[in-house]
Amino acid sequence: MFSKLILSQINFEDYKILIKKTNEKIKIDGIIDEVTWKECDIGKDFFMITPVDNQKASQFSEARVTFDDDFFYVAIIFFNNSVKGKYVVESLKRDFSFNKNDNFLLAIDPFNNQTTGFTFGLNAYGAQWDGTMYDGRSVDLNWDTKWYSKVKFDEKKWVCEIAIPFKSIRYDKNNSEWGINFSRLDLKASEKSSWAPVPRQFPSVSLAYAGALIWVDPPPKQENNISLIPYIANNAFRKNENVESNNFKIGGDIKYNLTSALNLDITVNPDFSQAEVDRQVTNLDRFELFFPERRQFFLENADLFSNFGYKTIRPFFSRRIGLNVPIIGGLRLSGNIDKNWRLGLLNLQTQSDENLVLASENFGVLTLQRKVLDRSNISLIFVNKQKFNSNSSPISNTIFNRNLGIEYNYFSEDNLWNGKLLFLKSLSSLKENQGNVFASHIAYQSVRWNWRVQQEYISEGYTAEVGFIPRKNIFKLHSRAGHLIYLKNEKPLLSHGPRIEQTFFFNTKWDNKDRLTSLKYLFNFRNRSRLSIGFQNQFIQLLSDFDPLRNGISILQDGTEHNWNSLIVSYDGKPQNRFTYSVEAINGGYYNQGKRTAFLGEFGYRFQPLLDISSVVNFNQINLPYPWNNNSFWLFGLKANLTFTNTIFFSNLIQYNEQQGVWNFNSRFQWRYKPASDIFLVFNSNETKIPLTSRTWSLTLKINYWLNL
Repeated sequence: MFSKLILSQINFEDYKILIKKTNEKIKIDGIIDEVTWKECDIGKDFFMITPVDNQKASQFSEARVTFDDDFFYVAIIFFNNSVKGKYVVESLKRDFSFNKNDNFLLAIDPFNNQTTGFTFGLNAYGAQWDGTMYDGRSVDLNWDTKWYSKVKFDEKKWVCEIAIPFKSIRYDKNNSEWGINFSRLDLKASEKSSWAPVPRQFPSVSLAYAGALIWVDPPPKQENNISLIPYIANNAFRKNENVESNNFKIGGDIKYNLTSALNLDITVNPDFSQAEVDRQVTNLDRFELFFPERRQFFLENADLFSNFGYKTIRPFFSRRIGLNVPIIGGLRLSGNIDKNWRLGLLNLQTQSDENLVLASENFGVLTLQRKVLDRSNISLIFVNKQKFNSNSSPISNTIFNRNLGIEYNYFSEDNLWNGKLLFLKSLSSLKENQGNVFASHIAYQSVRWNWRVQQEYISEGYTAEVGFIPRKNIFKLHSRAGHLIYLKNEKPLLSHGPRIEQTFFFNTKWDNKDRLTSLKYLFNFRNRSRLSIGFQNQFIQLLSDFDPLRNGISILQDGTEHNWNSLIVSYDGKPQNRFTYSVEAINGGYYNQGKRTAFLGEFGYRFQPLLDISSVVNFNQINLPYPWNNNSFWLFGLKANLTFTNTIFFSNLIQYNEQQGVWNFNSRFQWRYKPASDIFLVFNSNETKIPLTSRTWSLTLKINYWLNL
């Protein structure tokens, strides 16, 4: 069985690096002058991933690994032998943007399952980047753990030295071979490379293409360890001129390793006041918009819970929990049972609120995932929402809402093919809230060709009160195909090609309600800039009355039909420049034979590595018949990230949304005074003018401390 597993991993036989135990004390200083490093196996001769993937990297790199009883050590040297110049970084902020920084990434697959793992990274100025891996190539950056690093650089090279505590990762000590890969992004050379070769259409951390880490000496046995993370917080709040409050909170989290790969997290009286605020958007959509979860407790191992289904078919969406009432506490059990099984269990309890007439609620989620074939898996999910004292709540007569689901996720050995089969069933105390979902897709992605076919059925009665299902009573058919032509000569243009997409929405009686046809032509340049020119044709039959401007002037009637064309041009500038930008222009029709012209832009400038300034500027001009007439909406956002060091951050965000009449200002100071221990000072101010003028502000001081028991 084990030999079959090895054969199924593409680079395991040809790319191996040995790891031996050291008795020498390794000082994390970015100098790597210990004797151990001179005696280590070296991973070198990196392969280029982009702009082309058929040759060795022009910028040389060397990787070394070792370990002792407490730490897994990595040392990397990145030479500037081919292209010299200034290093490109945004700032010293943690979890930096991959494509805008010269950086190093480490991917490790301790269970050797090509599906889950850990990734660690550094930019050229030493900012850290870490996350958990799922689906073999996706990274959840919300995972945050203790580890240590140092970067040194000069004109000729930059050097990374890393120490990862074995307590910070999960593994099977009996597994003597792990998946591993090292990758480098060098923006001044416009080159991405890796030790074990990865095709250019995939992320450099794709586990299907990892090499082998061979443990000459076995890794240390993981002991059960407990971490206590208490916090204290004080929040001062004011609304308009007459409502003031001052709230003091105390609570915390407990982290306990039941096994070397299965973690229990308990939270008591959680506080999420330090979470980043949502970005403002201009809303011209008929259905609910998706805003990502930003609360830390819900983000770790989120792929087990929140990624079940598709983006618009989520049986579990954690932002439904604790929206209007505080969370009393909860627990999460998640991780690997062994190299084939993963488990997730989540349970939280909210308070009741007599003033808002809201009942207390219990939320539970159980997920189980089994690896099958080389890299595929079968997953089960059960979601339960249960109300207590529900007679006091006039909002809904639903006592409980439950969802059962099963999905099969297929990933081919070479990563070219992927697919899904999904079935969901909702159960409720109300018969009209019971229904089914069936969805599936098959997709292919090679260097030159990519295509996808997907179908979705959501019955009218299907209800997921703890999920995200913006649209029901539909059959959806979607197809997409694209082709890239790569130029052989060393010209500025790297590749170009067409892409076509077609989407149909029918109701469950097969009446056509929506149709979207999109044609694009893409241009990809060697300097990593991109140009897209596209045409869209859209047909919509309204399912309910709809305000096309969402400003209360008037509505379009249910059942009316609307059809229009649009021309769309977008351009992403090269990320190496201090001034970066992405712009998009839209010109075409709109509802009710109207016209829409829009400009959407994101701009940034960095005073590296201390200050990174980014902005969003959107403008929509919409011309409609009476009574709407001519209307325009501005949306503006300006964010400044000031990083004094790689442990002290100060970010400020101001936003204006003309459509919704909202001004928002968020200021967030963070001092990471010890690994995973922080002091936050957060100020929020909001002013809304639609439908009535309202002003609120809050000031929060929060201190937490990570204590290993």
